[in-house]
Amino acid sequence: MSYQVLARKWRSRNFEELVGQTHVRRALVNALEEDRLHHAYLFTGTRGVGKTTIARIFAKCLNCDTGVTATPCGVCESCKAIDEGRFVDLIEVDAASRTKVEDTRELLDNVQYAPTRGRFKVYLIDEVHMLSGHSFNALLKTLEEPPPHVKFLLATTDPQKLPVTVLSRCLQFNLKRMAPQMIVDHLQHILQEEGIEHELPALSMIARAADGSMRDGLSLLDQAIAFCGGKVKTDEVSEMLGTVSREHLYRIAEALIAQNPGQVMSVVAELAEQAPDFEDVLADLITLMHQVALMQTVPEALELPDEDRARLETLANGIYPEDLQLFYQIALQGRKDMPVAPDLKDAFEMVLLRMLVFRPAGDAELAAPATQGTPQAAARPEAVKSAVAPQQAVSQPQAKALSTPEPVSAPEQKPVVPTPVPEPARVGHAIEELKDWVTLLPNLGLSAMVKELANNCYVESWDESQVTLGIDKSKEYLATDKSRERIAQCMSDYFGQKLSVSIQASESQVETPAMSRERAAEEKQKAAESSVEHDDFIQAMQDAFDAEIVPGTVKPNS
Repeated sequence: MSYQVLARKWRSRNFEELVGQTHVRRALVNALEEDRLHHAYLFTGTRGVGKTTIARIFAKCLNCDTGVTATPCGVCESCKAIDEGRFVDLIEVDAASRTKVEDTRELLDNVQYAPTRGRFKVYLIDEVHMLSGHSFNALLKTLEEPPPHVKFLLATTDPQKLPVTVLSRCLQFNLKRMAPQMIVDHLQHILQEEGIEHELPALSMIARAADGSMRDGLSLLDQAIAFCGGKVKTDEVSEMLGTVSREHLYRIAEALIAQNPGQVMSVVAELAEQAPDFEDVLADLITLMHQVALMQTVPEALELPDEDRARLETLANGIYPEDLQLFYQIALQGRKDMPVAPDLKDAFEMVLLRMLVFRPAGDAELAAPATQGTPQAAARPEAVKSAVAPQQAVSQPQAKALSTPEPVSAPEQKPVVPTPVPEPARVGHAIEELKDWVTLLPNLGLSAMVKELANNCYVESWDESQVTLGIDKSKEYLATDKSRERIAQCMSDYFGQKLSVSIQASESQVETPAMSRERAAEEKQKAAESSVEHDDFIQAMQDAFDAEIVPGTVKPNS
């Protein structure tokens, strides 16, 4: 016996086996059970979501030898004939190949005759939007008032092309695209039944490539089994699809979060060896960022395998939401620019470099790249001054000369070069100020991200050259090398002596500035609520009108 492809072998035979489309199944089952059958049904949706499958199941329900039922037996002669495509009263028409009005008239010539074998004569017209205008006109009258023994089942991927006169004569059902997890679950069930070894990440790749189509997913699964030699392996499926593995995307994201340009370029170099489409790589990276954002805000909305969920949790805990949103916008804009770039790999690298150097407003320490031998924080102020106010470098006489030209007879004036203003001498502070970390912290001049780290630390010990900070283990991801070095630089500037900083994770209950701020906010909130509850006017309103204070609406004055 010749091999039967999975898409045909595992085609649903009844409504119980149907994957997805519960809204369509419910409507049709109720119509069958209550004997409220329309004469024309229109099934719309993208390719491979079950339009013709549902139509064939419905035809089986109408013509099963046991009677009109929502659960056809599947073993009678009519059911087996429909499954095998040889039922004489199920007329399947491919409208894409029979578009002429003559073909439609020929088809309708036999509508008046009673069915030969079954209870109903069923016309299944696939891709009905391909019919010509004259063909639709020929179909209209019959479609509106067909004989009682005729049912029309129409299927199309483009309902916008159907005349409104046809749409108004049909019950329309819009079939949904299949969710990736639904495709993965179905493919896994099939492989278990077939006894084929497989890896779950490979099925996830196939599901994403199927793009909402179950039939495409089954076709790709057939191809993967052949390509992998009877198995479904992740690396080989990635090679077959021409896509990058999800591991590469995770490594790029991790390197971006860690602010490690060398690691980013190393992963891109590995990808280049596989000659991928970098537009698709960037699209996959955008999807990953969206998933990380969901993990930060509504993790329950993600339907992912456990291993993917664990990696996403790690990424979500390691990046600030505002940074993630900036990455997302940079990636979207970069994807728009890629078609006009001379080289896609270079364009992809530039998008990643933008993510490394651009930061939300207020994070000055990472806004300009560091150069070898020049501290990044030291280079930042000059760059900002020259970019924001370039006119400051022009002297007043020069500005006057540019705005108001002197007469030709006026003597030429030499430009006045402004005398550089020396930086004020640094004043060293007593290192004992480290005892009061909460008071000291605002004076160090830390930027937003580094200040967040310092707010979650406390001082464990110090000497004339070394400061040791403690941090709770749940916040350890904040302690990057770059942030630690920035704290050390700011401390050295403040105290007027070279200091190094180490940060150790612990489970100590020492109050940090962040905890102090949170405690103060809670006390302020409780004081505000107590003030409202004991206010004479509020109590009078409660007594007179049985009023209630809505929880969460009382806010302290800022």
